[in-house]
Amino acid sequence: MRQNVRMASDSRGPTGSGGARGDYQELVDELSELLGAPATLENRDFELIVFGAYDSEGDLDPSVLDPVRTRSILTRRSTAAVRAWFESFGITRATGPVRIPPTPEAGVYRGRTCLPVRHRGVVLGYVWLLDTDPEPSERQLAAAMEVTARIGALLADEAQHGADLSRELRAVLTAEREWQRDMAVAELRSALGSRADTPHAVVCVAPWPSADPDDAPSVRTVPGATALCTVPWGASAVSLALLVRLRSAHVPTPATTAAGRLLERAGTPAGAGGHPGAAAGVSAPRTGLADLGTAWEEASAAARAARAESRFGPVAQWTSIGAFRLLTSLPPHSCDDPAVRALLAPAHRELARTAEVYLDCAGQAGRTAAELGVHRQTLYYRLSRVEQLTGLDLDDGEDRLLLHMALKAQRL
Repeated sequence: MRQNVRMASDSRGPTGSGGARGDYQELVDELSELLGAPATLENRDFELIVFGAYDSEGDLDPSVLDPVRTRSILTRRSTAAVRAWFESFGITRATGPVRIPPTPEAGVYRGRTCLPVRHRGVVLGYVWLLDTDPEPSERQLAAAMEVTARIGALLADEAQHGADLSRELRAVLTAEREWQRDMAVAELRSALGSRADTPHAVVCVAPWPSADPDDAPSVRTVPGATALCTVPWGASAVSLALLVRLRSAHVPTPATTAAGRLLERAGTPAGAGGHPGAAAGVSAPRTGLADLGTAWEEASAAARAARAESRFGPVAQWTSIGAFRLLTSLPPHSCDDPAVRALLAPAHRELARTAEVYLDCAGQAGRTAAELGVHRQTLYYRLSRVEQLTGLDLDDGEDRLLLHMALKAQRL
């Protein structure tokens, strides 16, 4: 029988050299060998860190891969319902092994034992062991708990390192003066070591559902993530900022993938339910940290554009938002022009949409009528009403530019 230990991610450890990753693998390998059972390590949010799989001449026992375990391995996390079901056995309070019986109706075809991973009394994760025949002895389980204590210390060190990176990233993104940002960048560069000079992009997910740092996802569960933090978003909300390593400065795929995964955690996507929800923006790729502040502005602007225009979202790249690169850089309410104010009233929503589609179609009446599904005469009537309300001449280029900007900007 041969053991294959597979890592759930390529996250770096506290030293930035990948040491923590190797340690987790070795510790789970040690547990599997000690107990003669497939072992899985998850953090306290049921996000997969490491799993060990047994095979015999390459053939996996179908009973090992029950639906719950399969989902955990393939998606790197469990559903809220599965989490609640396992927690009902008291694993969050336990200090020793907890036996979970097989429950086919819950997708648990094979019983398992949970070893809570604690450090200084705080639960940081769980080791899951599928039932074997014969079952591990009390002596073996006691030895296994000693190994979980070592895992707990490692998780605690990694959490502290992640907290330090979060604090330093937040300091860079919220600095009010240039010298403050320069100092914060220097601190972040020192913490990241050689990783500071690799290609990267910044991701903004907004709004994020919780300002509590404990509710933020683990960097380890987001492929390519180097650091993340929450940043104020408007008067009463927060956004999530993420620094993502790229394989190449010309390929932003790791950043867009990370943004999509974070949106799943954030909840309602932009446009769902008839109102703007969460959206994500991705900055232009960069090498080094010198322009990290500018990259954050780009990611934030792209997220705003994605919330305003569903065609950009739910993940928008700064390089793809066109005129919104300019509009998002303007001060709030700068496009609140008196001439357009009446048209933006709720009573004239249909006229405003007609004007915007007309301008989007470069003033081509046929395309506009087809897009709106109306007769040309109806379109001409609506456009004349727009001119009456605004005092603008739709045959004048500058008037059309003013109206177009105001209509786009009002959703920001």
